[in-house]
Amino acid sequence: MVSNEKPPSSILRFNIYDSKVRGLISQIIVIVLFTAFSIYIINNTAANLVDRGISTGFNFINAPAGYDVSQMLILFEEPITHGQMFVIGLLNTAVVAVLGVFLATIIGLLFGIMRLSNNWLAAGVAYVYVDSLRNVPILLQILFWYGILLTLPGVRQSIVLADVISFNNRGLFLPAPVFNQGFSLVLFGFISGLVITIVLVLWSKRRQRLTGQSFPAGFYGTLLTVLLVFVSYFISGSPLSWDIPELKGFSFRGGFVISPEFTALLLALVFYTATYIAEILRSAIESVSAGQKEAAAALGLQPGQMMKLILIPQALRVAIPQLTSQYLNLTKNSSLAVAIGYPDLVATFGGTTLNQTGQAVEVIAITMAVYLIFSLVISLFMNWFNAHVALKER
Repeated sequence: MVSNEKPPSSILRFNIYDSKVRGLISQIIVIVLFTAFSIYIINNTAANLVDRGISTGFNFINAPAGYDVSQMLILFEEPITHGQMFVIGLLNTAVVAVLGVFLATIIGLLFGIMRLSNNWLAAGVAYVYVDSLRNVPILLQILFWYGILLTLPGVRQSIVLADVISFNNRGLFLPAPVFNQGFSLVLFGFISGLVITIVLVLWSKRRQRLTGQSFPAGFYGTLLTVLLVFVSYFISGSPLSWDIPELKGFSFRGGFVISPEFTALLLALVFYTATYIAEILRSAIESVSAGQKEAAAALGLQPGQMMKLILIPQALRVAIPQLTSQYLNLTKNSSLAVAIGYPDLVATFGGTTLNQTGQAVEVIAITMAVYLIFSLVISLFMNWFNAHVALKER
């Protein structure tokens, strides 16, 4: 006898002993509790601020800051507002982060390769560097470099190079470029050379893939770019001059200065982070199969060619996720700049602005959001790069 009853729908079936059902219930409970806790914290904070007569909102952004900083990448007209101080601190943090990531990668790659060297002296120097600096807290290294720079000669006893560069305990004073009328032609020549170089490199890679023949596209592209810049420079009547720093009174006037605070922070971040990058790259290179090295040697590749063409490209696939963590750490460690007075985001907006306005919730929220955005941008770029160098299924 055939039954006409339909089996119960799986949607309506509810089994408390089912792991999926229990997991769904647990997630709902956690979300509800977290939402309730967040609402309680927000309401409690708002009530406490009202009781203490502390105003809320972001109106303080347009209020005059009433303080100055030693390094500004953008010169604002007086009076400088708290919003403009935020921009100044943001740019100062970004400069340290970008330069730090670039230099730490180069130094880390250099010492990582030295660790694998057959030369005992090179390997020993790299071993001592890595194992010593990475075991010293980054804050102590920042203070160490800052103390070293403050022991340099005073302004009147400056170390002068070629009568245009001066180095003392107030910083490194360098000539500043002055762009005159017609410099746009030079800039156009540089951009044109850069575009041609990129096209040459892409064409060279495609040609090598099809024919196996290599072409030094980078060399010729760079040569062409330099030639275009020089030709456009002289055609436009040499539209570039230099503002040389000169000692006047108790300080230098003219040019631009790299402060000891910036230098100390950058050196500490670079040398500290490079120790971890060196170990990451060393282990990644050693993870490449020995058969790859033997095959490269059998083809007659020199050790430098083997490292450049065979080992490092394959090692990157292993190293990129760990490198991402180190780049994030370097960016966040830059907030320690407040210890030596470098005007980064935490020292300016998250420090002085917070103390002057009393808008702790708003200021800290904005500062946290900036570092979150920095981290997301770095992660997105590294994920894209990781996907770019990953093995593709054919």
